[in-house]
Amino acid sequence: MGQGMEYKRLERNLICKGAIIDYYQDRLLVPNGNTGLWDHIEHKGAAAALAVTDDGKILMVRQYRNSVERETLEIPAGGLNPGEDPKDAAARELEEETGYIPSDMEKMLSLYTTVAFSNEKIHIYKATGLKKSVQHLDENEFVNVEAYTPKELVTMIRNGRIEDSKTIAAVMMYVNDTGAADKHMFNGS
Repeated sequence: MGQGMEYKRLERNLICKGAIIDYYQDRLLVPNGNTGLWDHIEHKGAAAALAVTDDGKILMVRQYRNSVERETLEIPAGGLNPGEDPKDAAARELEEETGYIPSDMEKMLSLYTTVAFSNEKIHIYKATGLKKSVQHLDENEFVNVEAYTPKELVTMIRNGRIEDSKTIAAVMMYVNDTGAADKHMFNGS
């Protein structure tokens, strides 16, 4: 672990099995010899797509999120199916949620969404060469597709209208890597 810091899981108990997550309580031996309880959320993993249109706009999805009790504006994303390649999952989710099929997918980054209590890892790809298809939403899924310039998205991130971590990471990385921003976008000028 760290310099002389050893942690050892002594047991992991399943508290609740969910549709997309499982909740466990772990008992760990910590460096000072004590034991403690930790909550752990087991997740199957996810993939997302930052979809860039030919005119440079980024496709976003607006949908209700129960955990925050409101609609959010996010890049398209969803869980991995067993054995599914994350790149394929990102393309699948993009088509399902937006009705667009990418001809090119480039890995941007992978990130853990909440390291304090979950192992959810999301793989994010830049999707380009978009061709119109049709949405394939689940029966209880209601998604509006919207397109924004990178500058508009950075403004929404800065003013707190976008708070989703995967979306913030993907948009800011894209803006940084492509130069799709001017110096004033980051200093509030």
